[in-house]
This record gives sequence, structure tokens and C-alpha cells, in this order.
Amino acid sequence: MAISDSRVTIHMAASLDGFIARKDGSVDWLETSDTFENGETLDPEFVAQFLQSIDCYVMGSRTYETALGFEAQGFGWSYGDTPVLVLTSRTLPKHRETVEFHAGDLAELMNGRLRPSYRNIWIAGGGALAGEVLRLGLADEIAYTIAPVLIGSGIPFFDGIGKDIPLHLLEVKAYKSGMVALRHAIRG
Repeated sequence: MAISDSRVTIHMAASLDGFIARKDGSVDWLETSDTFENGETLDPEFVAQFLQSIDCYVMGSRTYETALGFEAQGFGWSYGDTPVLVLTSRTLPKHRETVEFHAGDLAELMNGRLRPSYRNIWIAGGGALAGEVLRLGLADEIAYTIAPVLIGSGIPFFDGIGKDIPLHLLEVKAYKSGMVALRHAIRG
């Protein structure tokens, strides 16, 4: 059965100056020591329920390699048993059945395969993928978590969009960690 109300959300955490990783791909700066006393606390039960609402993740190969690195360091696999599609033309290690590699047309993948099958699709990284999804008009929302740090240079969140994309602010949340989450609908 086709899902008519599917949503594609681009989500990433980034530094205040708009970088999702250092030039070498590292994200060590995500662990900050900032505290915002008036911020919300992320309840583990809320986080677990939220993650269960995501039906499918789509990511680039470098994001996948970063996730594998976190797993190798003992942090676990962030995506649980949820299907993960990795966009790559390279041969990468596959450690679980829920991971699939795709090297074909992005619009066909999103509109022809994922939207009819999944309600809540999350673009989980990288900057080139986020830019391409926006250029092709494939996303419905952007969820942008801003870390309280400036890193000066790195991999930009929105790489080479090349055009204006009007947005509508849906939600703002500040957390005790100093992180701020913005959620925007993509208009037009």
C-alpha cells in the first residue's frame, strides 16, 4: 500500500557557523560543556519514542563511515533496526541487514521507492546530500540542531544549493546542553 502522506526531513547537527563536521570529517566539537539553565531536558523515553517514529534513514557514504566509527568506539549503532540507505558508488562494509547501498538516481529513489513505502524519511547526513535533496525539491522539512560552538571551517550543512529556498519556521527548542533545535517547513 502506498503512503500518501510521507514526509522527508533533512536533519543534522551543526556548529553555529554552519558546519556539520571538520574538513577531516570529525565531529568531536559536538560534545560541548555549555549549560543553558532555562533549556529543556531530553527525556530518554521521549527520545526513544521519537526515534521509533522514523521509518527510514538516507545518508551519504561519509556519514555512514562516521556512524561505523562511532559503533567501533563502543557507542553503538545509532539507527537501531530502522532501514538505512547509503548513497554511494564505493564499496563499503555492511555489518547489518538493515543497511542498503544505492548508487542510482536520487529523485527516483525518493519519489519512486521511499515515499510510497515509508511515512517518515530522514536525511541524516551529509552536506552534499542535503544540498542535492534541496536542489531537487525532494524535502518537506529541515530540522537543524545548532551546537553552541564555532569551528571556523569544515563541511557545510547546505553544500552548494545555488538558489533561494523559502522556509517557514515551525518550532524552536532550547536544551540544557546549550543546543538549539530549529524546525522549518520548506515552502513552494
